[in-house]
Amino acid sequence: MTYEDAIKSLYGLQLFGANLGLENTQKLAALCGSPHEQLRFIHVAGTNGKGSTCAMLESIYRAAGLRVGLFTSPHLISFRERIQINRQLITEEEVVAQVQHIQILLREFPKETHPTFFEVVTIMALRHFAANECDLAIWETGLGGRLDATNIVTPLASVVTNVQLDHEKWLGKTIEEIAFEKAGIIKPEIPVLTCASEPALSVIAKVARSSKAPLSVVAEPLGNMELALTGDHQRLNAALAVATVRKLQDKIPINGDAVRSGLRNVSWPGRLQIVKRKNQTILLDGAHNPAGARALRDALEQDFASVARTLVLGIMQDKDYKSICDILAPLATRIITCRVSSQRSADPNELVTLCRTVNPAARISTAASLETALASVADDPLVIVTGSLHLTGHALQLLVPSDCRDERALNEWTGGKTN
Repeated sequence: MTYEDAIKSLYGLQLFGANLGLENTQKLAALCGSPHEQLRFIHVAGTNGKGSTCAMLESIYRAAGLRVGLFTSPHLISFRERIQINRQLITEEEVVAQVQHIQILLREFPKETHPTFFEVVTIMALRHFAANECDLAIWETGLGGRLDATNIVTPLASVVTNVQLDHEKWLGKTIEEIAFEKAGIIKPEIPVLTCASEPALSVIAKVARSSKAPLSVVAEPLGNMELALTGDHQRLNAALAVATVRKLQDKIPINGDAVRSGLRNVSWPGRLQIVKRKNQTILLDGAHNPAGARALRDALEQDFASVARTLVLGIMQDKDYKSICDILAPLATRIITCRVSSQRSADPNELVTLCRTVNPAARISTAASLETALASVADDPLVIVTGSLHLTGHALQLLVPSDCRDERALNEWTGGKTN
C-alpha cells in the first residue's frame, strides 16, 4: 500500500458520514488491544477555542520535557496534522501502517454499522500514541462530546472551553442542549475545568455535580504572561490551560518556567495568524460561527483600528452565514466573497447581498476563486481571509508553501446516523 492508497481508503470512509455514538469506537479499540488504556489524557471539548487550548496545553507539557500526543480536527492542509507527537506530524509511512492494520479489522463490522472516517482516525491516533509511548495525550473532541468517538477515554481532566451555537443539527437548537452534549466528556470524580459562561455554565455544573466531578470555573483572562497567540479570547483560553496544568500538579508536576515557555512559543495556525506579503499584512482566521466572528471583530478593533480593511470571505452553507456577515461586513471598506472549495460552500452572490445590506458603503464584489481574490487585493494594506477553516487552510497553502500534500477534502463528510 502506498500513502496515496491509504488516503484513498480514508476518502472512502466519507461514505459512512458522521456517527454519534461510542459503540463502533469501543469495538474497534478493543480489536486493537485497547491502546487508550495505556495512555493518559486531557480531554478538551467546546464550541470555539478548543484547538487553541489543546495547542497551549501541548506546548506547556512539551516544554516540561514530556512526550506529548496531540489529536485535533479538522486539519488545515494535510491529514497528518490531526495526529502529532511533540508537534511532529505522523509520517506518511506511519499512516500507511495504521490504515493497513485497521483495514483488516474493519471486516468485523457489517456495512450498516461500518466505522466512519472520524472513528477510524480516532483509533489511528490512539494506536500511534500508545506505540510511541506518549507520556500524555491532549485529546480534542470532534463533534460535541457525549457521543463523540473520542469519549471512550477516561482522562486526568475534562476541559470545556465555551459553548456557543454551532452544529445545531447534531447537538441541539439551544445553548443548554449543546452544553449538555459538551459536558458529556465529564467523568465520575475526574476534575473538570471550564471558562464557559451562563447559561451553559449551569448545565456543566449540574453534570459535574451528578458525576461528583470537582468543577473549576475560569473567568479571568491570563495576566501579564507572554502569549504567542493573538486576541483577548486567547488569553482566556490560556488561563484555562494554565488552570488545568495547576489542577494536575499532583499527577504531572510542571514548573513555572515550562508554563511560561509553553505559552510564549505556542503555535496554532489559521487562528488570527499574520502572514506578511511585501507591504501587505494578511490575517488568516477561521471564524466559522458567530462567536468566532465576534472574537475576530474584537481583535480587529483592538489591533487594527486605524487601518483600511479588506475582507475576503467564504463560508459554508450549513453555518449561520447571515450572522457572520452581519458581524464582519461592517468592519471592512472592501469585501470580496468567494466560494470555499467545498460542496458545502455558501453562494458568494448571496454573501454579497447580505454584506451589502449591513455595509452599503463598502466596495463589494465576488471572485471566481480564492486565488483570484488574493490576486485582486495584492495592493491592499490589510486583508482578512476568514469565514471557514477550509478557506483559511487554502489561503495558508497559497501563501506559505510547504511540502505537505493538499488533503483538505478529507474534512468533508455528508449524511450521518445517530446511535
